Amino acid sequence: MTSDLLAVIEYFEKEKGIERATMVEAIEGALLTASRKSIGPARELRVEIDADKGKIKALATLLVVEKVTAPFEEVNLDTARRIKPDAEIGDEVDVEVTPKDFGRIAAQTARQAIMQRLRQAEKEMIYEEFKDRAGDIVQGTVRRLDRADIIVDLGKFEGVMTSREKVPTESYNIGDRLRFYVVAVENGQRGPEIILSRSHPNFVRRLFEFEVSEIADRTVEIRGIAREAGYRTKVAVFSDDEKIDPVGACVGLRGARVKNIVRELNNEKVDIIRWSDNLKEFVKESLKPAQFNDDRITVLEDEHKIEIRVDEEELPKAVGRRGQNARLTSRLIGWEIQVIKDESQHEQFERKVFEAAEAMAGTLGIEVDWAVELVRGGLNSIDVLATAEADDITDMTELTTEQAQAIVDALSAFAAKAADEPAAAPAGDSEATSADSE
Repeated sequence: MTSDLLAVIEYFEKEKGIERATMVEAIEGALLTASRKSIGPARELRVEIDADKGKIKALATLLVVEKVTAPFEEVNLDTARRIKPDAEIGDEVDVEVTPKDFGRIAAQTARQAIMQRLRQAEKEMIYEEFKDRAGDIVQGTVRRLDRADIIVDLGKFEGVMTSREKVPTESYNIGDRLRFYVVAVENGQRGPEIILSRSHPNFVRRLFEFEVSEIADRTVEIRGIAREAGYRTKVAVFSDDEKIDPVGACVGLRGARVKNIVRELNNEKVDIIRWSDNLKEFVKESLKPAQFNDDRITVLEDEHKIEIRVDEEELPKAVGRRGQNARLTSRLIGWEIQVIKDESQHEQFERKVFEAAEAMAGTLGIEVDWAVELVRGGLNSIDVLATAEADDITDMTELTTEQAQAIVDALSAFAAKAADEPAAAPAGDSEATSADSE
């Protein structure tokens, strides 16, 4: 028993970091329970352990009497004086009551109780060590997969990464060594539990603090983070020092700093944005690479909403893949973002098309709808139309062969009329000159 006991104490002290005094206290309590079964209800029974030698003895504090009437409570004077020479009637004497086979009995009876108490001591130590580490980054090795959860070896302790704290684009294998964010240390009914995450937005924040010295010394401040783990993160940074470029500080020389962060995030896209008090300017920075002017931004204060009108070619950039760019911008700014296609330029174009068609229809005497088709087909002037045949018109527009031929005939009539007008003018001028001479 003594060698086994010493082995248990040394194992937990070295491997688990549990203090020897804590283990001795736990073992004494467990053995006391076992000793009551083998010794009986002795008065003030207790167990003492020499942790260095591994020796165990059971002691009872008995009352010295002349004649023993209660064996578990009393001891006669002769026996007491062999233990304590100056003992007198009425004194209390510590008497060793360790049975001969106490080691074997204790080993069989107390083993489970000892291990249970030691596990409890280990859990208490975990909680004490980790309770103030929520928000830190720790490094660990994936030990096992427990259904949807990942159990991580943190050295002396274990942490758990639940399914909702995992990154959907990452796969985890036993033996992988990774960094994790400590979300919380919960002291539940089953003991303390270290909750880890790789998807938490603050995981990115802490990575920036490690990589960017200006953030660590608070020269540059992270004002906001919006993240869709595994896909894209937006980080808004700011500096009171006008000489420092907060975005450049985070990017680093040739992008070295942000590359280290992206590598840790398994190539997740990271947008670093300059934070601004000017809401419109902040929106423009956040929605890049989309380009638009301030006059395209409408701030609806009452609805806490921002409407952005962008050109058709800029719309996919502003919205992003599956709406990701606009969605992350909304989270980062804290306002509802609505990106809509700017119809004003389209309306202007349509108005010009109709005006040109009306002028052409009036000149040629054709229907306006036909003229609209001609303008949309690129035949937007009389001179251009004059170079086209009926077949060209049908190829370039939605007009039928009959309508195209009618347009060609109208154009021929217009050309003939235009040719007659210049010939009539000189004759009139001649008559006028003759009349004047008369």
